[in-house]
Amino acid sequence: MTHDPYAALRHRDYRWFIVSYFTMTLASQVQGVVVAWQIYAITHDPLSLGLIGLAEALPFVSTSLFAGHVADRADRKRIALLALATLVVCAIALLVLARMPAAWHARGAWPFYAVIFASGIARAFLAPARQALGADIIPREFHANAVAWRSSSWQSAAVVGPALGGLLYGFSSATVAYAAVVVLMAVALFSIFTIEYRWVPTHDASEGMRESLSQGVRFVRTQPVILGAMTLDLFSVLLGGAEALLPVFADRILHVGPQGLGILRAAPAAGAVAMSFWLAHRPPMQRAGRALLFAVAGFALCIIGFGVSTSFWLSLVLLAVSGMLDNVSVLVRSTLLQLLTPPELMGRVSAVNQVFIGSSNELGAFESGVAARLLGVVPSVVLGGVASLAVVGLVGWKVPALRDLRKLSG
Repeated sequence: MTHDPYAALRHRDYRWFIVSYFTMTLASQVQGVVVAWQIYAITHDPLSLGLIGLAEALPFVSTSLFAGHVADRADRKRIALLALATLVVCAIALLVLARMPAAWHARGAWPFYAVIFASGIARAFLAPARQALGADIIPREFHANAVAWRSSSWQSAAVVGPALGGLLYGFSSATVAYAAVVVLMAVALFSIFTIEYRWVPTHDASEGMRESLSQGVRFVRTQPVILGAMTLDLFSVLLGGAEALLPVFADRILHVGPQGLGILRAAPAAGAVAMSFWLAHRPPMQRAGRALLFAVAGFALCIIGFGVSTSFWLSLVLLAVSGMLDNVSVLVRSTLLQLLTPPELMGRVSAVNQVFIGSSNELGAFESGVAARLLGVVPSVVLGGVASLAVVGLVGWKVPALRDLRKLSG
């Protein structure tokens, strides 16, 4: 049968889902650049950038499993709407802070951390509900293609978002940038609202909350392929991520200012967009496990190279290639999650995945900030990349089922 690269996009509701995914990601990326630059401008301390990640990771990790339980017990569309509405309110709060600097200036960066904390709670509930909703509205045989397009939309937004955030902040003001975030979040909310979705309860009404919460964890533990893929992604981002320290590189090492910071933040996503579109137009991988291991190892090597680079253009290339390789990891892991997880467990298993993956970005940011304070910016990035390589070798050795994984298909 001929491979249809646009199979998922032929479904009306999935197109609206992609619009919401794109605009919410675009808003988050703009917001991330502006918040990071503002906080660094206030503190001039790399640890403060790590605290941004910690402020979002703490509520995210602590509520994710419960959020997954809720996503399997209640209307997934309604949960996504409530979470997105909360993110709109958080964006408005940042806009108010930008408009009234005198109200928070004496408190330093803490008002920003408070808003980030609230957004972490909203994101914890949004992630499993939206993941499960996306799986519900598309036929199972199109899941691999749907994941590829979802990844494309995320990465496309992650290309435009940082650059847009840097340009709006550098050439206009934080107020204008946050106003754009509010509009984009509102579009994401409206797009989910337009999806025609009827929730059908599938859970056992007699099942207690503790049993429900533990089911997602138990399922992942019995699936070595999923667990191995999650572990790879967790440690590659936790140890090898350098994104949180980009304001320091832009300011002290590459000397390119907030505009350059936006371009640096966009580079990994630019590479990922190219890779995701290429993957979407290709049939499923024939040796997915081997591709995953090589991709994560290549990602770690790119991070090591970025850490020692003093050239803006070389740094851009290395970040772009790291994004291409990271996209392979995202595609394999996300497709495995949707193909191997029963629909009635999708919310809880997605929540476990988010604890592994979603929190790794924020905890990785905190780890990067602490390591940069203790070891220096460049050594912390290089050593993190080396540690990521070691994890790839360990997972490849200990999880042969992942190493030998072949075709991804429904």
